[in-house]
Amino acid sequence: MGEFVLTDRRRIQTAVLGGADSDEPLMLPTEAIELDAFRRVHEDDTFWCGTLLGGCGGQLTTKLYTDRACHFAHHADPDGLPHVCGRRSRGVDSADHLYVRSAAAAWLAGRGEQATFEYTRTEGAPIGSVVDVRWRDGALRVHLDQAVMPVWDDGVEPVLGTMVPVDRDTMIRRWYVHRIRLNSVGTTRHVQIGTEAFARPIEWFARSGQVTERGLSTPAIEKIVQARTAPRPSLWSPGKARKVPEPQARAEALLRRLVYARRIESVPMVKQACADIENLTGVDEELQEQLEAAVRHARIWLVEQNEARRKLFDNLKRAVNEQNPGRVRRLLMRVNATAAEDRTHAESTIYKRASTYFESLDNLTRDAVEAEADTEKEAQRAAARVRSALQRLRGYDAYTPDLRSQVEELLRSAASTGELLTRGQARRVEVWKKRVALGPREQLRVARRYWIKRSCPRCNAQQGQDCVLVEGPTAGSRARTATTSGCS
Repeated sequence: MGEFVLTDRRRIQTAVLGGADSDEPLMLPTEAIELDAFRRVHEDDTFWCGTLLGGCGGQLTTKLYTDRACHFAHHADPDGLPHVCGRRSRGVDSADHLYVRSAAAAWLAGRGEQATFEYTRTEGAPIGSVVDVRWRDGALRVHLDQAVMPVWDDGVEPVLGTMVPVDRDTMIRRWYVHRIRLNSVGTTRHVQIGTEAFARPIEWFARSGQVTERGLSTPAIEKIVQARTAPRPSLWSPGKARKVPEPQARAEALLRRLVYARRIESVPMVKQACADIENLTGVDEELQEQLEAAVRHARIWLVEQNEARRKLFDNLKRAVNEQNPGRVRRLLMRVNATAAEDRTHAESTIYKRASTYFESLDNLTRDAVEAEADTEKEAQRAAARVRSALQRLRGYDAYTPDLRSQVEELLRSAASTGELLTRGQARRVEVWKKRVALGPREQLRVARRYWIKRSCPRCNAQQGQDCVLVEGPTAGSRARTATTSGCS
């Protein structure tokens, strides 16, 4: 008797575009009327059960239903057998790690950084549970579920999904933790970054999460730090005035100073705070344990900083030996920004040699290096402008006269980005190029007396229903300019 195969019949709501190894996600609309528009937009595209979704790599097709949710489905097996796919997650959130990658790339590109991404699979966790984001000076580990518990104070900043727990002691010691959630908007997912502090609700920010030199930051963090570091008002008691703070109060102040020093990445301040804490006496046992733990983690951090500093000067020395003026220039700028103080004799020697080498370059070479740096910066700025322009144009599916300035800005910026755009971004730019080539489209409106009697001639929305977009990445969602008189 042949082996019995149980077919997984859960509905597939997400896929990737263009190939099995693509990292460009898309979400299928669940309503039949939206799927019609979706199919017209993507009539030349292919959908895949992507390997980055944990899928089988097979091609998918769209299934339209009027009595239940529309969804993706695998192509039928040529032998007529049920298709077997081991994909574990198939719902609207199954591609969230790919949307996180796209958002993080945009944040970092906005400050001139290029990132690398890894969908880490540890301890048998499914792909997509953890997203590692690394750039030149930092790293984030995004935990979208509880499959892998976060590790604190190891040099990689955790960002936690809403269902990932944080114990009370960790929250108090770290002051705050980062949260992340994704919301469905039309046929895509939008990322929000939140800040959670002890005894405070999570504050969410749609576009205010920024990657800075000190890691991920939101407007809430500054308020939390100010509240925790502000000096407490002194309590006056007749006949009991104290000239020095009691050990408990001093210990809490030193803990705040240590946390602040690490936030601003000041090695001298961290060393001094550790020394002051180790010399403190007279605190109770519980607080003493907190102090010892804080110093222990700070010592680990100092070791990591020393290793990063050693690598920086090693790279600078190697760049000089290889006679690479562009790399020498970039590394000298990093040394000036992060290691300008307390240099050892060996570090000073490397720095002096690098400075002498760069200053000895002839004017033609130095001009070429500066021009290359300017070109790189302009390409990064142009890529950021393209992302912003595409975001503003998401709600439009036609090139109309009032969009002329925005589209011209998009195309000008795209011409200066080099190879910094993703395939999806480049494809959307090409869509707008084609629309411009066809010329502005007149707004099409249907008189109300006809609109209530027949479907819209452009988007085919049925009588009295909202018009939907028929082109672009947000196809299938409600048209921004829709009225009861038809779409434009």
